[in-house]
Formats: sequence, C-alpha cells, structure tokens
Amino acid sequence: PSPTTANLRPGAEQKVVFITARVHPGETPSSFVCQGIIDFLVSQHPIAKVLRDHLVFKIAPMLNPDGVYLGNYRCSLMGFDLNRHWANPSPWAHPTLHGVKQLIIEMYNDPKINLEFYIDIHAHSTMMNGFMYGNIFEDEERFQRQAVFPKLLCQNAEDFSYSSTSFNRDAVKAGTGRRFLGGLLNDTSYCYTLEVSFYSYILGGPTSAVPYTEEAYMKLGRNVARTFLDYYRLNSLVETPLAPTPK
Repeated sequence: PSPTTANLRPGAEQKVVFITARVHPGETPSSFVCQGIIDFLVSQHPIAKVLRDHLVFKIAPMLNPDGVYLGNYRCSLMGFDLNRHWANPSPWAHPTLHGVKQLIIEMYNDPKINLEFYIDIHAHSTMMNGFMYGNIFEDEERFQRQAVFPKLLCQNAEDFSYSSTSFNRDAVKAGTGRRFLGGLLNDTSYCYTLEVSFYSYILGGPTSAVPYTEEAYMKLGRNVARTFLDYYRLNSLVETPLAPTPK
C-alpha cells in the first residue's frame, strides 16, 4: 500500500495538525489564509503529496458562521466573542466551539493520535505583516522548541515577521483557543495564534509597505503549509518536478 493509505489506515499512529479560522467574523483575511492552506494541501504539488503522506490535517475554516452571515465584526449571533469561551463552551450558546473542543479532546485522549499543532488564524487591525502569538512555559526547553515553527515560517514567507511574534499569558487572553489548548495539551503540542495584517506588510526598509491582496493572503497560507515540510525534515522525500511548479 502507498504511504497515504498507511497514514490513514485504522489503528495507524497519526500526527495531527489542527487549524481553525474566522472565529472573529470581521477578520476576513483569516479566511483567505486558510483557503491558501487548504488549496495547497489538496493540490498535486510534490510538497503537498509528502505532507499528506505523513500528517493528518484537520481544518475548521469558519468557527463563527452565524457572525459572518450577519456581518458582525467580532461576535456571534448571540453576541458572544467566541474566542473568550474555550474554557467552558456551551453546546447551546457556543456550538461550534463546543464541537471543535470535543473533537480535540477526543483526539488528545486517543493513544494513536499525536495532536502536534493547533493554529488559530486571525487578522490584526493595527500591526503589519503576518506574525504569531505563542504561550509562556516554565520549562525553558519547551519554550525554545515552541519558537522553531515561527522561525522556519519566517524563512519561507517574506511577509511573516518573527520580530513581531510574541509569547504571552495576558489574563485577557485566557479564554482564547491558543491559551486554553496550550494549557490542556501536553508538552509535545504547540498552540499558536497566527495573525496577519488587515492592510499591508513591509519588505526591506521601514517605508516600503506593500498592500495585502487576496492572493498574498493565500500565499501566506501556502507558506504555512510548506513550513511543516521543514519542521518535520521531510525535504528529502519531495520529488523534484521536471516542469516549473505552477503558481
């Protein structure tokens, strides 16, 4: 059997990357970044094939569909900022969070599943570039390991800024997906918020701001996906395409 079927065979041990987006309905760039990730992962790109052979991606592209439908900026139909209710989501008031959290806990409790990454995609209204928020741990080695993925992403994406990436434990962020799951999952799991600017990124000098386009957001998504190849050191398995790689 091919490695793909082996990866998904019942009982096979799985490395899972869990990605969520659009918990804040006004943060439309989040959807374009997520679209870039999805389009890349299901494509025939040689890197995508290797990633599908070795990892399982679980993606919830819109955590707040009712808020998006209504044109809300931050809240759900019932007026909740869902990204403050991860600790105890109600199946009635926060059904999408409740469902996703149950799925994550089921996977966490399954000895055959290693939930390795949780990435929640947002957009930022004042900062430029893409950047990440991570968590603070007492364990220095775990704290250092957590910095590896954003550093690799910074090498792959010209619009991603490691210098804007920060690790925090503000009380106001305690109910967010990153913070709650960072406290729940064990020390081999990494939980991040991926932020991307609503308006532009900087290349070169401080004056050269480039406006974001839908395509540039999707490109950031593709680069997030590609970074797992570097993180898991799978580069040697990629077949070199004979023809130039389509965009």
